[in-house]
Amino acid sequence: MLDYPALAAVAAVAREGSFDKAAAVLGVTPSAISQRVKGLEERLGAILLTRGAPCRPTKAGAKICAHVEQVLLLESDMIADLPRLADQAAGRPLIRVAVNADSVSTWFPQAAARFAAETGAMLELVMEDEAHTADRLRTGEVLAAVTADPVPVAGCRTYALGAIDYVASASPDFVNRHFAQGVDAESLQRAPMLRFDRRDNLQARWCEEALAIRPTPPVHWTPSTQGMLDMALAGLGWSMTPLHLAQPHLAAGRLVELPPGHRIAVALFWQRTRLAARLLDRLTEAVRMGAAQVLS
Repeated sequence: MLDYPALAAVAAVAREGSFDKAAAVLGVTPSAISQRVKGLEERLGAILLTRGAPCRPTKAGAKICAHVEQVLLLESDMIADLPRLADQAAGRPLIRVAVNADSVSTWFPQAAARFAAETGAMLELVMEDEAHTADRLRTGEVLAAVTADPVPVAGCRTYALGAIDYVASASPDFVNRHFAQGVDAESLQRAPMLRFDRRDNLQARWCEEALAIRPTPPVHWTPSTQGMLDMALAGLGWSMTPLHLAQPHLAAGRLVELPPGHRIAVALFWQRTRLAARLLDRLTEAVRMGAAQVLS
């Protein structure tokens, strides 16, 4: 028989980041949490958590965390069918989802709000680049992901969502200062660029597709979708901005689209585990509906 209190302890420490916080969530002492985790590690002959600030699951620990989350999700279905069990449930069900920052800043909140209003369930968003969210599914860290990878992760279903359109833009003042003679290889080599992080290649892709060049300009690193937009509006650099966010500023003249007006589309997909859980079905429905209303 599986030792569910011990499994729950491991999952709580991984989720909360410390033994003390896990103890508070589960309503037991930190000593009890420590004993449960240590006992399970000794029985399995494997370290499940790296002790630190925060504590993180090892590869073996991540598998246990994924198992616990799937069990809790399935239990939520049973509670829905047998309401008297609700008094014994440990809070609302929680679904961990990997999602990219641009989706969170554009279409995903409406989908999440619809799902929460209809089900009362909670979401924990794991922020990751869309090219790497599927990796979180592979490790079992999340039950679903918004991803740019169309190839299904083993044990998952994939649904096409549409695409986020991006526009290369900058403030009028920035354009006057850096592109007065036009947008070309020389000016793009000198003009400061805004990038989300070192895995963000949209600006490089635009340069190559629009002008067949690969400049290496100075870069302002701005790991926030809204932050990049604010930095562009302030005139610190040019960047690729989701058209959904840039459109009002382009219309008002606060941003200028860079010639030759080439736009980039990034196709997105929804991948979810094949686990037969009604909450996951409802989340999938809400995500697909929300994406269809905004994405191209």
